[in-house]
Amino acid sequence: MDSVVAVLMGGSSSERSVSIASGKACAEGLSAAGYRVAQLDVNGDVAEKLLQVRPSIVFNSLHGTGGEDGIVQGLLESLGIPYTHSGVMASALAMHKVNAKHVAAAHGIPVADAIEVTASEAIAAHVMQPPYVLKPVSDGSSCGVQIIRAGDAPPVLQSETASLMVERYVAGRELTCAVMGGEALGITEIVVEGGAWYDFNAKYAAGGSTHICPAVLPLDVEEKIRRYSETAHRAIGCRGVTRSDFRYDPATGELIWLEINTQPGMTPTSLLPEIAAHRGISFQDLVSWIVEDASLKR
Repeated sequence: MDSVVAVLMGGSSSERSVSIASGKACAEGLSAAGYRVAQLDVNGDVAEKLLQVRPSIVFNSLHGTGGEDGIVQGLLESLGIPYTHSGVMASALAMHKVNAKHVAAAHGIPVADAIEVTASEAIAAHVMQPPYVLKPVSDGSSCGVQIIRAGDAPPVLQSETASLMVERYVAGRELTCAVMGGEALGITEIVVEGGAWYDFNAKYAAGGSTHICPAVLPLDVEEKIRRYSETAHRAIGCRGVTRSDFRYDPATGELIWLEINTQPGMTPTSLLPEIAAHRGISFQDLVSWIVEDASLKR
């Protein structure tokens, strides 16, 4: 373990704070496991800092635009530095929610109807019969998400330049399934107090939501979630760890795959470490596995 593992964190996306929390937790876990670690808080200077440190491996803890959309992955390929998580193509595909849904549907995974629109189109009139969900087509951590319900006016947006996804609203239970090395680890249900939706605060604030791990589900539903998560991981070309999100409506039996996350959060309230722990995988073992899985041409 003489080599240096550089943990990339920060960035300039709307998920910067999440990335820093994830990166610091991973750096601490790797240090405790015996790795030499360099924590790199980057913001447009990734190449410069990497050339200064010259690490043997990069642990990518960046989230959002620039960090999990293929850009930093392409840079690492150019620099010849092995890195964690998914590669250029899979990262770019998974980050674009509409395109990812097309691939998932082509592999037999049930998805909700969704279209890509401009912000100006979204605010001019309803582009889909409410209720529907409006979110940036390439962002995460529930940043910029709105639920438009029946009787609501068209949404009000801060920007009119963003590309957005409009998706049919799916009622039901919020579920997520972690995949590690192509194998589904387990399923967690997320319950938000008062039936509110799983927004940024619910995800990352202490006490913002309750996690039921493992989720209590009918056996056939559990098997489908595991199979769909593994299929999405493979079909999109992912590597390392991923997390697929679902909605399940017990009243109708409808199960819908929402999206795949190629850079799952690793904060104290994050879902992947929790699911891994339930499988007997400690945080140190989890981050060590991720590092040992690092490579180029992912």
